[in-house]
Amino acid sequence: MIPIGPRSSIFLFTAPTDMRKAFDGLCGEIRRLTVTDPTSGHLFVFTNRSRNRLKILYWDRHGFWLFYKRLEVGRFQIPPAKDTSENALQVAYDQLLMILEGIELSARRRKRFSSHNS
Repeated sequence: MIPIGPRSSIFLFTAPTDMRKAFDGLCGEIRRLTVTDPTSGHLFVFTNRSRNRLKILYWDRHGFWLFYKRLEVGRFQIPPAKDTSENALQVAYDQLLMILEGIELSARRRKRFSSHNS
C-alpha cells in the first residue's frame, strides 16, 4: 500500500524520464516541469520511454520515499493527455492502482456522491 493522505494529489508525468535518476534528479524534474514543491506530500509518477519501468517519488514528514517497479512483460498504460502542453496529469488513486496492476483504463466511471462536489 502506498501511503497517501487525504490532501495528497497524484501527478503522472507524460514525458519519458531517465530511470537512472534518483531522489535529487527526480526533484529537479518536478521543479522544472511543474510549479509544485516535491516536499508537498503529493505523489509524483515517472515512466521510461518503453513504459516498462515506473518510479513514484513521495515525501513524508521525514524524507523521500522512492518506489520503483519494473515489468518483466508488458507496459504500463498511461492515460492520454487532453492538452499536449501538459507536463503532468493529475490522476486519482484508483487510476494509479489500475496502472500498477495492468488493468485497462478505458472503463467508464459511474457517478457517486462526494462531499467535494457540494
